Amino acid sequence: MDFLESRTAEILKDGLSALGLSPSDEKITAFSTYLSELKKWNKACNLTGIRNDEDIVIKHFLDSLLYLGPIPQGIVRVADIGSGAGFPGIPIKILRPEIEMYLIEPSWKKAAFLRHITRQLKIEGIKIIEKRIEEITVLAELVTPVDVVLTRALFDISKFIQKTAHIVKRGGIFILNKGPKVQEELKKVGDLEYELLTIPLPQTDIMRSIVIVKSGEIR
Repeated sequence: MDFLESRTAEILKDGLSALGLSPSDEKITAFSTYLSELKKWNKACNLTGIRNDEDIVIKHFLDSLLYLGPIPQGIVRVADIGSGAGFPGIPIKILRPEIEMYLIEPSWKKAAFLRHITRQLKIEGIKIIEKRIEEITVLAELVTPVDVVLTRALFDISKFIQKTAHIVKRGGIFILNKGPKVQEELKKVGDLEYELLTIPLPQTDIMRSIVIVKSGEIR
């Protein structure tokens, strides 16, 4: 069966619609390629513990796209810290090709997959940096500071800001997708001003907490 007519594609399209998105068949096909290649590589490299097609679509693709709302419109520079198998950076890039995207991932196996999948999807304006965030500097790995840093990795909010502040321009933003312990973490951020968005994850009864902090507000 053609992917566009499959149950998995239907879940993806319904989820995208719930997020107010209506991508072309070409972009849906890009997600199909991503899914297929992720499953192939997962057998050898264990990129993700989620292996069911529908779960990958919901818990990786759609979950990654929850970040789209807070990202400024237009051409912006975004760094995905601890990108792993490309989440959330690649799904965002598929739907916002004008974004200049940096995928920062220290694991050579995961970085190899990132290089492979970006070639397969013919994605331009994306760079894989196989280093820890602490090793990255502006004027070396990055030409200029980025507008946005984001992550789905298990970073504490305050620690994430500390680790990444050196690559974010003043007035840029930090975005994190947090779970049920978000309020506990927010108590530890001191006098930082933040915005907290509670967004339903499509096709589930799960509520996600998206935390947004402006770099210009860091004391």
